[in-house]
Amino acid sequence: MKKANIVILGGGTGLSVLLRGLKSFPVDITAIVTVADDGGSSGRLRKELDIPPPGDVRNVLVALSEVEPIVEELFQHRFENGNGLTGHSLGNLLLAGMTSITGDFARGVQVLSRVLNVKGKVLPAANQSIVLHAEMEDGSLVEGESKIPQAGKRIKRVFLEPADVSALADSVQAIEQADLIVIGPGSLYTSILPNLLVPGITRAIKQAKAEKVYICNVMTQPGETDHFTAGDHVQALVDHVGDDLLDKILVNTQPIPHSYAERYAGEGAMEVKVDADRLKTLAVEVIGDELLYFNNQLLRHDAGKVSQRLVSML
Repeated sequence: MKKANIVILGGGTGLSVLLRGLKSFPVDITAIVTVADDGGSSGRLRKELDIPPPGDVRNVLVALSEVEPIVEELFQHRFENGNGLTGHSLGNLLLAGMTSITGDFARGVQVLSRVLNVKGKVLPAANQSIVLHAEMEDGSLVEGESKIPQAGKRIKRVFLEPADVSALADSVQAIEQADLIVIGPGSLYTSILPNLLVPGITRAIKQAKAEKVYICNVMTQPGETDHFTAGDHVQALVDHVGDDLLDKILVNTQPIPHSYAERYAGEGAMEVKVDADRLKTLAVEVIGDELLYFNNQLLRHDAGKVSQRLVSML
């Protein structure tokens, strides 16, 4: 029996956490990963070698890998000293090396996927570096994904340079063949939208026959989505890429313990309120469920619960 195809678009830790849960289900997974990161080891390699940033791709490869824990630990190992090595993760260096050997970043990712026995496919949204820019409400411009949340201003819009970046053909094909398309979870402006602003990606999503679901963040993100409701998240997507992108939004209905809410409030984050009436006017069906996992005073989506909810939509 043919397995269902699930395509997930995103970046950052949210995507990796979800994939760890989803890989235990009998589905074919394709992760389409943003290539707008410009911070840390990824940013340095991108600048020095003129390659797409490997960090988000590395995390997704590890999340979907089926290898001994020590191999995973080795891939994620970050050097703490050494001239030029400090701050680099071994996985980033391997991706950079494989890009050099194959002459192509996407091809390098494929080869390392085999080495790591990856369950599914990991594809960059584009096969070149893209630079994320933000125009703030006060008219100022910020360049660089890592610098946008640090600006401390309300974001009006984000955009890519180059604007006409070509989507990776394999990514477009995966979207066309999907049975379910999942967007998120992850940072709205710096992980989700860099994928959707690649013109061929959004065009393929809108034309795809699959159902499209957005996994809304549980908490707001300081410097990025301050005071945002679930409706504000969807409205931002509509403002950037137009209507007909989403069919459903998956939101958390589980109460957040007071101690967790207080801790997040101290960092300037608050619960994302679900404004169901507004979501209805945006023509998005609301799917609510208890989706939380509590760990060391951190709130996370429970990968198992979210995965089960997604599989039930197939």
